[in-house]
Amino acid sequence: MLHLLEDLHITQIHKGEKAMDVFLQAAVVIGAVIIGVRFGSIGLGICGGGGLMILNQVFGLRPTGAPVDVILIILAVVTAASTMQAAGGIDCMVRIAERIIRANPKRIVFIAPLVTCFFSFLAGTANIVQALMPVIYEVSYASKVRPERSMTVSAIAAQQSLVASPVAACTAALLGLLGSSGSSMTLGQIMMVTIPATLCAVIITSTVMSFYGKELDKDPEYLQRVKDGLVLPPKPIEHKELPKTAAWSAIIFVLGVVFAVVAGFFPEIRTPHTGKIIGMGTFLQMSMLAAAFLILVICRPNVKKALESSVLRAGVSAIIVIFGLAWMADTFISAHKAAWIASMGSYLQDYPLLFAVVCFFASSFLASQAATVRAIMPIGIALGLSPATIVGLYPSVNGTSFFPASGPVISTMQFDQSGTVVIGKYVLTHSFMVPMLTATTSATLIALALSKVLF
Repeated sequence: MLHLLEDLHITQIHKGEKAMDVFLQAAVVIGAVIIGVRFGSIGLGICGGGGLMILNQVFGLRPTGAPVDVILIILAVVTAASTMQAAGGIDCMVRIAERIIRANPKRIVFIAPLVTCFFSFLAGTANIVQALMPVIYEVSYASKVRPERSMTVSAIAAQQSLVASPVAACTAALLGLLGSSGSSMTLGQIMMVTIPATLCAVIITSTVMSFYGKELDKDPEYLQRVKDGLVLPPKPIEHKELPKTAAWSAIIFVLGVVFAVVAGFFPEIRTPHTGKIIGMGTFLQMSMLAAAFLILVICRPNVKKALESSVLRAGVSAIIVIFGLAWMADTFISAHKAAWIASMGSYLQDYPLLFAVVCFFASSFLASQAATVRAIMPIGIALGLSPATIVGLYPSVNGTSFFPASGPVISTMQFDQSGTVVIGKYVLTHSFMVPMLTATTSATLIALALSKVLF
């Protein structure tokens, strides 16, 4: 009996020690994220790499495989997009978007977000909205429409579109994650859910925001700013001449994207003479590199400009973040996968929206949809959520504007001269909160419903 009590005591001690180890490991992961956020940009990835080393050397956790598949997809897409940008393709898209916005000034609250959503979807980056913000402000001001309405929804719509874009880093991360987990979910199937969910969410948000705030002629704060001479008419936008091949580079890039998406629906396109189907991730890499090749040969862009492009810088930043942060998170999750499934698996399957809340707040701290997908979504897979449910919850990673620090948010505030776009007294009471919560909530609910119906 004495021996049994001693064995029980030792077992309890071991369990307590294990629980303490898990707690300390979680503290390392969270600490790496907090420190990385303070440094910003690639800081998250670098701190993630440091956290990974601590998990391995101090706690003895075996590192999982680095997310090479995701990194290669992003690298291929960024290569094609930066080549297109060097050839003037992104500027060409911006010019087309500008003409559409100017053609419908009275419906600016609806037209501008849909336009930014569409072109961000094509380009795979929300940064394209920064080039359109001066136009949106100018048209809103001239039409006497409260700029806060059109500008904030446009910034949010650009970020919402990324979960629907086949060439966005976050979609690449999700595709790679589902592929590595053994799922047969294709890019086309993901888009069947995310595209209608995103479009509906943008329209819903535009409708809500069309009633948001006071009209300019009834807003005492705005009228006082005008009286004090603080509101100046927008300056005319000057355009530089585009290269003759700019339009062709955009067309080639879009065709490359379309070809990859079509191949997702028709596996025979991805079937070589051997009869073995090429994985969707690999085929997307091939399509994007082929598009970059055609742009290079036909449009002859300055390769140096491609290396210095904003698209390439943003893409490399996303790669570094995913490389370090996701690798660290994967290692921690894999080490305790069995315990988590036993404790939380059934509960989360019954209430999947709780996981959406986790993804939302994680994205607000990580400030990256791609990093959130690669760091947090594996937890959902580990806990037994089906690929269809994961895709349905995918739009919940759009919480990047919860704190007003993202690129589109900052640029929007800079371009607004009316003073209607504000941070607010308590930081979180900023102009982007309502459109972001409306868009993300509605997109997630619609996507989850669609995923249950379609799959």
